[in-house]
Formats: sequence, structure tokens, C-alpha cells
Amino acid sequence: MQHNARSIRPFIGAKNFDLSCRFYRDLGFEEIKISSNMSLFTSGNLGFYLQDAYVRDWVDNTMIFMEVEDVEQFWRDLQALDLPGKYENVRLVPIRTMDWGRECFVHDPSGILWHIGEFSK
Repeated sequence: MQHNARSIRPFIGAKNFDLSCRFYRDLGFEEIKISSNMSLFTSGNLGFYLQDAYVRDWVDNTMIFMEVEDVEQFWRDLQALDLPGKYENVRLVPIRTMDWGRECFVHDPSGILWHIGEFSK
């Protein structure tokens, strides 16, 4: 089956919508307001919808993997943002080397876990 897809945009929730919007803007995403309780956040051709909706079991089990060209550079840029100093509950986990490549982790203010990775060449 041919999908001819142009993008995949997951929907994620937020415990505090305004705080999460600020967090994602600080993380470098561009915000496009869709309504008072939903925004599209983009980076290049990538995007996701942030909703003013919080179901603990859903949010606590949400993980997103974002592939980057250079995880070392991303990690340095991430540390320079001092997101844990600006946002309660935000955590950064340093780069780990796995058999498939390398990744670091970002926990957003609501608990969503972002895997930021670079595949081995």
C-alpha cells in the first residue's frame, strides 16, 4: 500500500497548557495557534499538536522520538537553554550510546518523554 504521506503529527497532552506552550517555544519549535486549547508546534517539516488536555496515564506513557543530525550539538544547545532551571519537572538526561546509535532525553513539564537521537551510520 502506498501512503504518499506528507507528515505524521501526534497529539500530546499538557498538564498546564500555557506553561507547555512556553516550554516548546523555548525548545525551538514554532507555535501555530489552532484554538484556545490547541496549538501546532513545528520544526521544519516536523510537527505535533499540543492540547490543553491531561490524562495522567496517557501523558505518563507518551514518548516521542526525534531524529537529529548531530546529537552532540543538540545536547550542547539543550544544556545552554537551562530548561530545568526555568520549568518545574523538566529533566534532561545525557547522551547514551546504544547498539543502534546515540540518544539523550528531555522530560517536558507534563512528563512527556522525548528521545532525541542520532542513528549510527
